[in-house]
Amino acid sequence: MAGALILMGAAPAVPDYGPNLERFPYPWPVQTITVDVVGEPATMAFMDVAPARPNGRTVVLMHGKNFCGAPWESTARALSASGYRVIVPDQIGFCKSAKPRAAQYSFAMLAHHTHRLLASRGVTKATVVGHSMGGMLATRYAIMFPEAVERLVLVNPLGLVDRSEDGVPYVDLDTLWAAEKKTSYASIKAYQLANYYHGSWQPAYDRWVGMQAGMYAGSARDSVALAQAKTSEMIRTQPIAHELHRVTAPTTVMVGTLDKTAFGRAQAPASLRQFLKAIPQVAADAVRRMPKGRLLALEGLGHSPQVENPARFEKALLATID
Repeated sequence: MAGALILMGAAPAVPDYGPNLERFPYPWPVQTITVDVVGEPATMAFMDVAPARPNGRTVVLMHGKNFCGAPWESTARALSASGYRVIVPDQIGFCKSAKPRAAQYSFAMLAHHTHRLLASRGVTKATVVGHSMGGMLATRYAIMFPEAVERLVLVNPLGLVDRSEDGVPYVDLDTLWAAEKKTSYASIKAYQLANYYHGSWQPAYDRWVGMQAGMYAGSARDSVALAQAKTSEMIRTQPIAHELHRVTAPTTVMVGTLDKTAFGRAQAPASLRQFLKAIPQVAADAVRRMPKGRLLALEGLGHSPQVENPARFEKALLATID
């Protein structure tokens, strides 16, 4: 397998991008707002992309756990070219945003801060697009602020099933933290190759592996690992599966049919792993529980269609929200 052969070579030297990606360039100027987290100020980074010919509508792009705002670049350019204002946050705990040690992460907290960010930019209503973990956040945002969501688009979202019901045991934070401290360029790439890109690797993906690995490369790697561990616990303990009926916005669930992601598989007993269904296997049932849901299958694509085939993904997204 060609993708596997790539992993056999030595991993490239990973630059120290800083725990908040201070030295990783984003495609547009990065702005920040300050929010309170457990009584302490924390900066939330975002990009606000203005179109040349505005159509009066705004799209918010919410990243996944192993991604950031920057990988939305091609999507944001396509949306902007079509007249949309595009706001791309880095959530607290991720990427260029602060990672406060005392934070107790919840999707409600992240949604609250995102709503405050949009209000500060004068945005009262938007189409919200969330990928992977960002799909869980986008769903929580739509439940908490239904009047603020024009349309909801979930791209290979996590949380469509409750892994506790599947028998996946709880893993304590210290164990998750210890595992995150072992993160490397090679481990990130191996995970994405197997789960996101169905065994086929393209050189364009390396940039995003390097971005993630570069947060772990410096002396503050433990703080990055702790934030990642806490947000893994958040995903595991706060599924959206039981509240899909509360989503009132018109919702499209876009799913790459070759996605192998089944969050919690690594923590499950070996005897259970083979029975955990990946996102494409659970999406249809989840959509049926949404009052205005529809499923859009992206045949032949994996967990990150916006990275794997930007042109095809952008065409489908624009057709969905126009």
